[in-house]
Amino acid sequence: MIRVAIADDHPIVFGGLQQLIATTTDLQVVGHAVNRLGVLRLLSGTPVDVLVLDLSIPGSQGLSLLQELMEQQEAPPVVILSMHNEGQIIQRAMKLGASAYVTKDSDPMCLLTAIRKVARGGKYIDPSLMDSVASSFARERHELLTAREEQVLRLIVSGESIGHIAERLNLSPKTISTHKTRIMHKLDIGNNADLVKYALKHGLS
Repeated sequence: MIRVAIADDHPIVFGGLQQLIATTTDLQVVGHAVNRLGVLRLLSGTPVDVLVLDLSIPGSQGLSLLQELMEQQEAPPVVILSMHNEGQIIQRAMKLGASAYVTKDSDPMCLLTAIRKVARGGKYIDPSLMDSVASSFARERHELLTAREEQVLRLIVSGESIGHIAERLNLSPKTISTHKTRIMHKLDIGNNADLVKYALKHGLS
């Protein structure tokens, strides 16, 4: 039996989760907390295999409680259950140590799948969120560019040659070529056509 604790301060949400888990034969709700202190007390006194955590629980700002839990050696795997579906939030939650991420709009079966998977040591993100996560990773890549590299990228996309860009920026063609190489490496792009497509897609033209 997988022992599940739920951290959510909305009675209707908690009631729905209880009913959902009650339909299974391998999951059992062993605790409920409605704020940060309640979560910490619950985990310190109750054996828990998986914690289902709402990011908006009182006493915690965003991902701060998740980070706090991950710093504890005995913390159980955490399934984030949130109203937020932004890729950057999902990505950050997983980087901080969450084992799964589903939203309150996800199919209920996604939550059950997530709980079972993380109880076995796995990771899970609702498949419907993957496009948002992928877009977040794409945005992060070009945010790694320096101001000069972004300037060079915009000029390349506008159709300027290496020579013209060098003259315009009062730099050598070799320096511009080096910038271009670094840009393509940071964006994980291998040719000019894909570089232009990326820039146009992300408003860098």
